[in-house]
Amino acid sequence: MAKQLFIKTFGCQMNEHDTEKIAGVLSNLGYSLTDSPDGADMIILNTCSVREKAEYKCYSDLGRLLELKKKNPDLVIGVGGCVAQQEGERIVQKAPYVDMVFGTDNISEIPKLLEKKKGQRKGAVSTERRKKGLVPQGGTDFISVPFPSMVRNHPVKAYVNIVDGCDKFCTYCVVPHTRGRERSRQPEDICHEIQGLASAGYKEVTLLGQNVDSYGKDTGGHTDLADLLHRINDIPGIMSIRFVTSHPADFGDRLINAMKRLPKVCEHLHLPLQSGSDTILERMKRNYTYPEYRDKIRRLREAIPDVAVTTDIITGFPGESAEDFDKTLEAIEEIQYDGIFAFKYSRRPYTSARLYGGQVPREVSEERLSQVLEIQDCITQEKNQACIGREFDILIEGESKKDKRNLTGRTRGNKIVHIPMEEGISIGAILRVRITSATLASLKGEVVRQGRGL
Repeated sequence: MAKQLFIKTFGCQMNEHDTEKIAGVLSNLGYSLTDSPDGADMIILNTCSVREKAEYKCYSDLGRLLELKKKNPDLVIGVGGCVAQQEGERIVQKAPYVDMVFGTDNISEIPKLLEKKKGQRKGAVSTERRKKGLVPQGGTDFISVPFPSMVRNHPVKAYVNIVDGCDKFCTYCVVPHTRGRERSRQPEDICHEIQGLASAGYKEVTLLGQNVDSYGKDTGGHTDLADLLHRINDIPGIMSIRFVTSHPADFGDRLINAMKRLPKVCEHLHLPLQSGSDTILERMKRNYTYPEYRDKIRRLREAIPDVAVTTDIITGFPGESAEDFDKTLEAIEEIQYDGIFAFKYSRRPYTSARLYGGQVPREVSEERLSQVLEIQDCITQEKNQACIGREFDILIEGESKKDKRNLTGRTRGNKIVHIPMEEGISIGAILRVRITSATLASLKGEVVRQGRGL
């Protein structure tokens, strides 16, 4: 009988993809995924440290897992991801019942950690940062080649890691310290992996990177993201290509032209602004000004009028004055985003901004966050309402989580669409759908006909 594995994933798409790798490694050891921690033989927290709240959630969950460990002393508890990379040995010091801790580069070492734990009382830890081109003994370099085993969490759409780490060192961001410097995969390896996905029936791929636009720079720049999109666009069977996350300093006309010319590349761009104030952008070390950012959005929309643009905003960054914040609100009104991920600033270890003067009181940051979300909700609602009566090609992804009578997919602009479940409609189908109603969170539609093939 297979042993039961429960993984709780925090944070970004990169962490979700890492969870697929963790599940793959452990499937080779006889573990199968379960949706509940109760009765599991192993529980792993795949953690995020980008925001303070996610880190607190990790330690809070570990406290609750102690109760399960008391009931079942054979339960194996592991911590992976960015908090594991950041905290290392401190995790087993704070929670001595944790059996293993592994960093973002050490997923392939899980079997060795489990074996090591058998011979010692304290948890086994591996957070050694991999240098470019070097692989720990017995490990696998999943930056250079496709990961040897993976349990994909979706039948028709897949994440594909193309570059890991970041060289930007924004003053608020811990990623360069938890993920390391940028390391790009070879384009041949990426295309080979995607060809395998297409052969297995996958219809959509999302290319992942902390800064996906910088792909190829660390290998001499012979193949950049625009070149890679051209190569993937030619792979038969793949219908849709997405990529996240972009950086405004690296986003330019070559990528805009690729998005315009290539039929499989979806009309959606996630381009984090963070602040509309040039003063704050400089303190963040973002390496662009708001006018430069706005001009890139203008050029993008001139090339692709229907493109959907989403962004990230941080409120309450150290030194942010009321005037600085007003410029952010003005930017949101001017750009008219389709959606926003907004967060109040929190101090992170190893970052320069944690030492800055002018720390904004939490209640001020929260009030500013509320204003951002209120303004954006109105914009999003208006944009979604404007979709009523229009037709879109939708890739059917599965059943709606909230209503099993509906199927769910997304527009190429990444808007969620629900349609009534009908006989003969299968997951992976591409349908032409007319939008009949809209809410802040999603659209509803009716099938017009089979969608276009590419």
